[in-house]
This record gives sequence, structure tokens and C-alpha cells, in this order.
Amino acid sequence: MPFRTRTAVSGAILATAAVLLCPAAAAARPAAAPGAPPGWSAAPAPADGTAPSDRDRPYFYLAGAPGTVMNDRVSLRNPGGRAVTVRLRGSGGWLAFAAKEVTVPPRTRATVPFTVTVPPDAAPGEHSAALVATAGGTGRGAAGRDAVPVHLRVTGPVLAALTVENVAVRGRGGAAVIRYTLVNRGNTVLTPRLAVRADGLFGPVLRRAARTLPHRLAPGQSADLTETWADPPGLDAVKVRLTVTADGGAHGSATAPYTALPWGVVAGPVFLLAGAGGLVVVRRRRRAKGAGDGRGGEPVRSAGGAARPPEGEAAGPAAELASSGSGARA
Repeated sequence: MPFRTRTAVSGAILATAAVLLCPAAAAARPAAAPGAPPGWSAAPAPADGTAPSDRDRPYFYLAGAPGTVMNDRVSLRNPGGRAVTVRLRGSGGWLAFAAKEVTVPPRTRATVPFTVTVPPDAAPGEHSAALVATAGGTGRGAAGRDAVPVHLRVTGPVLAALTVENVAVRGRGGAAVIRYTLVNRGNTVLTPRLAVRADGLFGPVLRRAARTLPHRLAPGQSADLTETWADPPGLDAVKVRLTVTADGGAHGSATAPYTALPWGVVAGPVFLLAGAGGLVVVRRRRRAKGAGDGRGGEPVRSAGGAARPPEGEAAGPAAELASSGSGARA
């Protein structure tokens, strides 16, 4: 229980909440019957001021709105023959005692008032704590510890809201890991339940029914969690959906994609593309080299203006006639 001290108990409350010791009545009271517990004990005091009995409260139960102060009393019983000094404390900061240390005489009962101060920002709902009493001594039953449960219900409107966020799926070896974050967006403590499903191109590949998670989330608290997926598909495009619920109507869901491709499926197209690209580069280089040395370009013309084929190529009939005609005119 997230007990925190918000307000100090006033001096007037401490003054009026006196420890009630009754040694005179205890002297007239007969000794404890055979079989009675030899040690001291702590228990809720009866509301009517009578002696505690088996029909009394087994624990403290209080209810109030945020910002209120509630009162109750604890009864310390010492049936032994020696005085016992008992120290009192609460497991949370909401409890304050009229006296933190009380000495209880032999065969006597002491009643100690205490208060519970509910912080103004306390979340509505059920809270739990304990009133702890400890004593030290050397006699039988003088030393020990006793705790009385304290159940507190903070009244007010309850909002149960839960979200699942940051869902991601990553492969790890032959398995996959689903990572996600749960956030309590309401004002009450929640115990989430998680359901997981995944659907591929050809149908469902994962179904996990809702189960209660071993995590309790206080208002505003978040938790980063993981789910192991032992046998994800080897070749598929999957959508993973996480759904969380909690008491009070809290509900949230989120999805994440997961694409499974074997290495051969990925590497094959890559190698093919790389090989095709290399062939294109080689062809372009060859064409550029041929254009640079005159091969494959336009015919080379002589000084007289007659075209002659590039070096290494045979002259055509027209070129031979033009050459012999020119020689005759000379």
C-alpha cells in the first residue's frame, strides 16, 4: 500500500488519544486460564470499549474519501507475569499513533488510539497495510512481533484505464521476441491480463488466450515486458496483435508487423541484380572505348574530300572507281 504521510496529527488529537492502562482492574481480574497464550498480542480494540473476544474484528477496516482523517484503536494484551514494552508502527506512512512505545504491566491490557490520514491525491479503491507491534525482552513471551492487517477503502470515482504501447517483434535465432509496454492510465491499481494473436498471409499463425500477468500496476505506472515466440513462420508477412484487459473495464490493444524471409530468398535476388548491373557496366565501357579510337564511327575523309573507310576495313566498289578516275584525269 503506497502509504505516505501527508498531514501531521495535531497536538490536540495526540493529547486526547491517551493510552488507557487499567492496573487496578487488572489486579481484580483473575489470572489467565490454563491454555491461554503465554505471550502478549495485538488486536483491534472493540468499538464499544469492552474486552476483545473471538467475535471481534480480525483486522482493521476503514473507509474514507481522499483528504480525510479516520480514527481507530489497537488493543495490546499482556497475560504474562512480567511487564512488556511494545513499539508500534505502520507499514505505510498513513498511520500515526498516540504513543509509539507502550509498556504493558503484567496481566493487563492497554488500548492505544491511532489515526489514518488519507492523502488528497490517493487513488480510489482498496488499499492494504499492517499495524506492526514489536517487543524485546528475556522472559517467556516477552520478545516477539505481531502484525494486524489494515484494509482501507478510499472512496470516490474509479477510473480503470490501461494501454499497450511500443509493440515490436524481433527475430532471435529460430525464435522471435515480442516487446511491449503496459501503462496504467487510470486512478486505481490494475492487474493486467494479456492475449496474443498473429495472422499471416494464409491465416492464423499464433493464438494465446488471455492470462493474468504477474505484475500489478499502480496509477501512472508503466512496465516494459516481453513475450517469447518459439516457432514463428519462416516465410510470411505477419501482423501481431496484443490485447490487454483488467478489472473495471480497462481494455487496450496494439499491433506490430513481422516479416519472415529466409536468407536464400533475400540473397538470391540481390545476387541476380548485382550480376545484371555488372554486365551493363562492362558493355558501356566497351562502347566508350570503341568510340574513342575511331572504330565504329563515321568514315574518314582524304585530303581530296573522298571518303575512305576506317583503318582495317576494305574499300567498297564506289571508292575504287573514284580513286582510278582521279588518276586518269591526272
